[in-house]
Amino acid sequence: MEFLQQDGFELVLGWEFYVPLLFALIMIIFAVPVWAVLGVTSISMLYFSEVLPLGLVGEALFDGIDAFALIAVPLFILTGDVLVRTGLSNKLLNIAEALVGGFRSGFGTATVLVCGFFACISGSDAAGAAGVGRMTIDRLVEQGYPKPYACALVAAGACTGILIPPSIAYIIIGLILGISASTLFLAAVIPGLMVIITIMITNVVMNRIMGYENAGQGFSLKRVWDAVYDGRFALLVPFIIMGGIYSGIFTPTEAAAVAVITTIIIGLWKGTITVADFPKMLASSAKVNGVIVPIIAFSLPLAQTLAALEIPQGFVFAMTSLTENTTVIILMMIGILILAGCVMETTPNIVILAPIMLPLAQEIGMNEIHFCIMMVTSLGVGFITPPLGLNLFVVSGLTGEPILKVAAKAVPYVFTMAAVVLLLAFIPQLSLWAL
Repeated sequence: MEFLQQDGFELVLGWEFYVPLLFALIMIIFAVPVWAVLGVTSISMLYFSEVLPLGLVGEALFDGIDAFALIAVPLFILTGDVLVRTGLSNKLLNIAEALVGGFRSGFGTATVLVCGFFACISGSDAAGAAGVGRMTIDRLVEQGYPKPYACALVAAGACTGILIPPSIAYIIIGLILGISASTLFLAAVIPGLMVIITIMITNVVMNRIMGYENAGQGFSLKRVWDAVYDGRFALLVPFIIMGGIYSGIFTPTEAAAVAVITTIIIGLWKGTITVADFPKMLASSAKVNGVIVPIIAFSLPLAQTLAALEIPQGFVFAMTSLTENTTVIILMMIGILILAGCVMETTPNIVILAPIMLPLAQEIGMNEIHFCIMMVTSLGVGFITPPLGLNLFVVSGLTGEPILKVAAKAVPYVFTMAAVVLLLAFIPQLSLWAL
């Protein structure tokens, strides 16, 4: 089958491409683990197409994950787990509540703010949704929020897990595209703040319309000081991570290692954890890491297979043949990324789609840093896009609230986050301010 022929470029794809792709979709529908889907698809495409030796799979599996930058992933996950077990996450909530909790819709806003704090430490949206959800959803209900809306608020706030540095998503996309994670972290500061402020504003507006919450306590500098002083050790962790990275003292991986050690020392000193807790903490973090790393490993041979089949070049020609209007192309890219974020986790989306879409972005004159920020933020919108957003399933599973009820309440956040994506896409300086 001829897929595309234009300006001397010809791409021919036959059953050896479409049959494995169709089989992959069937496996996803039947809830086969993503890493298995990726592995079977890459092996079958290589076997039938013969574009590369089949032995590439084994080589790519180990060489692809043999990267110093990836060590940061389990370390950030472990840091988030230790943060919860030591009770430092509750200190961060107290600080957030002291800062904004005295205003109307204050605890809802504090919930979003603590999601941002958590994002500065764990770098994971699912971890943020679970950790913050356990602390806040019941209290949000007590403040007057309907439970489905409380779940949607936490799900939206937890999207900052991949948007606010240090983010596992930026580590992975930097590794795949050969871009410094530190550079991406710096570029993501303004976009991350835009997202968290937008979610806060949306909650305030929804609260005004629906009358969910009306906090009775006023703002107090003394209350803020007391909360900050009490939670000074909790604030020390994100300060070490962000300060070390942006000052150039640490690489992201080294910062993650220092953060783990710092949280463990604080927990042991305060007596909130003991040596006996170590096996549980390591096992819990290993389970999460055991989901992420196999996906990265099996995504890499598939990405190399698609590159050998010239899918990225074909994608560029296909999109530009539809239209030469840069605005329309960017909107189509955003639509594809949001849809992909709805149905699949960030890691496989980045490993597979980033090498395919970057050439198109460069074709229309988009800087690679700008593209990375737009891509990760668009995928973040997919986390709360009904009915398949990952964060919606996390909070639904956490509370037992029906997924469709949570999804319905998440709709305002989808629109406001999508608006931020459009601003980031069409105003490059929001991402390139530090270059």
